[in-house]
Formats: sequence, structure tokens, C-alpha cells
Amino acid sequence: MNSPCYSVAMDLGVCQLRNFSISFLSSLLGTDTSSVKLDNSSSGASVVAIDNKIEQAMDLVKSHLMYAVREEVEVLKEQIKELIERNSQLEQENNLLKNLASPEQLAQFQAQVQNGSPPPPSSTQTPAPPAQLTAQTSGPSA
Repeated sequence: MNSPCYSVAMDLGVCQLRNFSISFLSSLLGTDTSSVKLDNSSSGASVVAIDNKIEQAMDLVKSHLMYAVREEVEVLKEQIKELIERNSQLEQENNLLKNLASPEQLAQFQAQVQNGSPPPPSSTQTPAPPAQLTAQTSGPSA
């Protein structure tokens, strides 16, 4: 925007900053910069009007940003809730598998973790013997 700056009321830098602010905020709001006009008179009323328009635009931008941030916070809270639930399920599964694994399987797993090697495919792992499982799950049959 090539509006002449005030020569008495403001210095050149402040005038250019106001022109930039109006152009920038107008582009953010999707309005035409020609609808925001500078009054070249030396009265303070035009400066106040510009300041009010800038403040209104900044308030509008602030409210849109706050709305977007609140939406994002809600999405992230939901994701955190889901991750906590998933973590709890995995911990329960891990504890169950530790309880069902034989000491040899646990030792083999610990060795693999320390070496950084991937675990063997599940088809080569031997499940706990059925006798061991029935001994753990069956109680007195009286």
C-alpha cells in the first residue's frame, strides 16, 4: 500500500509499520486492503480509528487461534487417553506372558534383549507345556 505517511504527527517508521500492519491483517482476514483506508489529515482521530481497526483485527486473529488451540488440545487429550488405555492393556498382556513363560524362555528373551537381536519367529518358540498350564489354572477339585 503506497499511502503517503504523516509528516508531522508520526515519524516515517511508525507510519510504515501501520501500513504494513493493516496490509498484513487485511490479508489474514481475507479483506481488500483498499477497504482499510488511511486518513492523511493531521487529526488524531484517524490514528485512533486505525488503532481501533488493528486492535479489532488482532482480537479476531486471537480468538481464531485460541479456538484452534482448544480444538487441538481436545484431540491430544483424547489421544493421550487412548494411549494410556493401550499401555495398560499391553502391561497386562506382558505380565500374563511373563507368568506363563518358562524360566528358560525368559532367560532366552533376556539374552536376546541384551544382544539386540530380534526374537525368533513365533513358530519356532515352544509354548509352555500343557501340564504346567493346567497346574497353574486348576485348583483343588473337591
